[in-house]
Formats: sequence, C-alpha cells, structure tokens
Amino acid sequence: MSLAAETFASGTFVGRVWLKDVNGPAVVHIRNGVVHDVTSRDVPTMRDLLEMVDPVAWLKVQADKPLFSIDDAIGNGLLLAPCDLQAVKACGVTFARSMIERVIEEKAAGNPALAEKMRERVTALIGDSLRNLKAGSEEAMRVKAALIEEGVWSQYLEVGIGPDAEVFSKAQPMSSVGYGAEVGLHPISKWNNPEPEIVLAVNSKGEVKGATLGNDVNLRDVEGRSALLLGKAKDNNASCSLGPFIRLFDDTYSIDDVRNADLDLAVVGEDGFKLAGKSSMKEISRDPLDLVSQTIGKHHQYPDGFLLFMGTLFAPVEDRDHKGQGFTHKIGDVVTISNAQLGSLENTVRLSTECAPWTFGTSALMRNLAARGLI
Repeated sequence: MSLAAETFASGTFVGRVWLKDVNGPAVVHIRNGVVHDVTSRDVPTMRDLLEMVDPVAWLKVQADKPLFSIDDAIGNGLLLAPCDLQAVKACGVTFARSMIERVIEEKAAGNPALAEKMRERVTALIGDSLRNLKAGSEEAMRVKAALIEEGVWSQYLEVGIGPDAEVFSKAQPMSSVGYGAEVGLHPISKWNNPEPEIVLAVNSKGEVKGATLGNDVNLRDVEGRSALLLGKAKDNNASCSLGPFIRLFDDTYSIDDVRNADLDLAVVGEDGFKLAGKSSMKEISRDPLDLVSQTIGKHHQYPDGFLLFMGTLFAPVEDRDHKGQGFTHKIGDVVTISNAQLGSLENTVRLSTECAPWTFGTSALMRNLAARGLI
C-alpha cells in the first residue's frame, strides 16, 4: 500500500522509523516524499523535538540526510508510531452520537444480542436532544436531571454532558504501533470495533504542537460489562495505532484545521465484508483545547508530554453476521483511517496474543541512544 506523496508535499511532517543498521529508531522529517534522518544530540527523541519552542524553524535549517522514500519505508515495515517517551492518553464519550452507543453498551451489559432493543429504548428517550448541548452547561444539567427522572442516567452521560471529561491512559509510552503494523484485540472480547480519531501531540508545557491519526481499538463488550474493566479493555498489546506522521502546526496547519477535520474509515475483511464510516470533529462536544486543559495542568504534569486521542463520532451499528448484533471485527480485517491533511493510517487486526510482543521499551531506547552517542 502506498501513501500518496502529494499528501506530504505541503506542511511539516515528522515521524519515527526503525533503522536496521543501528537496531533502533530515528526521528525523521519528510521532504519531497523522502524520509530524512534528523536525529541528533539536540533531538535524540520525538519528545525533544516537540519540546522545542519552534520545531518547524529548527527542521528548516537541518541538512539533508535522506534515508529512503516513504514507499520504501512502508514496503519494508519501517514506520513506527510517531511518539516515544510521551504518555498516550485518551478522552472518551466526546461525541453525542457515539455517547448514545456507550449508554447502550452499558445498559446491554456488553451483550450485543440485547443492543438493538436497548438502542430503541434509549433513542426513544434521548433522541437527538443531546446533539447541540454544551458539556457542563446549565442546559446540560437540566437534561441530566430529566434523564435521571426517566431512569436512564449513565456514567457515560455523566462524562458526555457533565463538566468533567473522561481522560484515561490508553497505552504505555512506546507501546503504540505505527502504519502497517498489526493492531490487537484482547482474546476475551467478542464485540469490538475500530475508533478513528484525531490525536494531538502535546508537550510538557501543555502546548499542542501538531496532530496525527489514531485507532483507539474499542472492546465494546469488555468496557460495557463494567467501567472497572476500562484498563483491560484499552491497554493491551498492540491495542493502539498512531501515524503515519505528526503534522506540526505551522502556517499551513493549525488547531482550527483539527477542529474542522473529517475522517474516513474503511474496514475490509478477508470474508469480503466492507464497512465505510466517517467521523467529523465539527460535532465534538468539547473543544480540543478544553480536553488538553483537563488532561494537563497543576493537577497533573507530563514532563515528557503526551499524545491525546480525542474520541470519535463513529459507532458502527450495521449488522455483520447476525441481525441485531451490529458490527464486530474479524481476524484479518484491514482498517484504514484517512484525512486529507494527515494522510492514512492502515493496520491489520489480530488477537493481541498473536501480534508481535512489545519488547523495545524506554530502557532499551536509552541504551540504544547512548551507544549511538546521542545522549
């Protein structure tokens, strides 16, 4: 699969690739469709690049050090998730339409067979009444009171329209996979789906330096059984993909482009099944910068910064095998998430127990960089 070079012709794109000759990663900058190594003592990690006051200006004066074309990087499986030391955080239930699906998951106790009946009941009570609500507003609090009166209040509605956003840890630093890699489903899950999202790259000062694409793989049945299973549902081997690159904010791309971004999703199964979906940031219930401020501040510091998934509008209800049970992944599904300004992120679905184990962690990175004279 080829990433269109024209996608990266304008804008500032950075990422990480695996260098076989040094058995370690490099920080790279895309120039004219070619991957250039910008790893140095100033920037041994992506974390260090994003900590710069003006990383775009720094990149402009770096000498050319071509490694290979984007197509060669893909063909040889060299693209890594474009983050290293950063925490990987996520916000959930940030879109009204998908929020209703989360309520259904909870009310159905993770049982897809009950989902259709619950969907009819919850939709009849809630309908589109939540769509234009501002989370935490007085109007939202009135709706909350009415829903409690009707007996359909949920923890998902609490974080969806209440004052406090859901923020959780999606993955450990360096455990995310990149373009072309396999994403993993925990073997206990039988009802799951991809989640196409925009992901913000935030430094230790809480400054958003750019954005990338992400797939926050969702185990609907596991999380739906109990909120206490959220960690098991979210943080597993290969359960998070990011990439292909981070597009840094510059004079061609800004937070307003993030606010107006549309994402396309395609799922193609080995059984011939095809699913198309969309997610639009225009419908998010909380502003991206509000989600950042609820993640970092005096209440919580991130000295190495973080990547922040912002939630998705996409919640599939189309039946795949059995009427009324909606969509769930099958092993071998190819998931592609696309945005005109960020490119495409493609991954193949496997069980987390069958994906390549995560072995290159922070200690391995530090030893590798030290051996290369970069730290």
